[in-house]
Amino acid sequence: MTRMDLTQTTTAMLEGLHDPANEPVWEAFDLRYRPIIIGFARNLGLDEADAADIAQETLSRFVHEYRLGKYDRNRGRLGAWLVGIARYRIATLRRDRAGKYNIQGDSVLADLDNDERLSVIWEDQRRQQILRQAMDELKTRTRVEPKTISAFEMLVVHQLSPQNVAEEMGMSVHDVYLAKSRVAQKLRDIVNAIETSYDEEG
Repeated sequence: MTRMDLTQTTTAMLEGLHDPANEPVWEAFDLRYRPIIIGFARNLGLDEADAADIAQETLSRFVHEYRLGKYDRNRGRLGAWLVGIARYRIATLRRDRAGKYNIQGDSVLADLDNDERLSVIWEDQRRQQILRQAMDELKTRTRVEPKTISAFEMLVVHQLSPQNVAEEMGMSVHDVYLAKSRVAQKLRDIVNAIETSYDEEG
């Protein structure tokens, strides 16, 4: 995904989706939202295969409805619309499974009625996706040295001590802290740019 795709606004994506032949904008839209929907479904108890199916069905249904003019941005955020489609698909899957195994009652759908919880799960997956994209951007589109990024990941992501990171990377502890500071600032700038494009959903 190019930097233009990473920071492309939701408005630009939606305008591009009107054209079925516009493969680049579909790929950008898919790459942005598919991981979020998969993570959303996984948090609701689906396995990887079912979550992937739900993501495909949700994205396909959204684009179909959008091109029919059913999505009105003035009536709600894009994320809420996608959550609604995903929730319906997950509910259908659960009902089918419950019927197959003769499970009675509403328990299989209970957590899907909690709008606040679903919103929290979506926003958490959205933040994780933004961070993943930012890290990929940092590694592939900047001049930050791989060694500096590795030191940052070991210290921040893997929670190793500065001393252990320094020993592992052949750096001084001082340089480890410098690496952390430099990468954190660069990552923050990238995250802010990506968040701006996501936040334009409303």
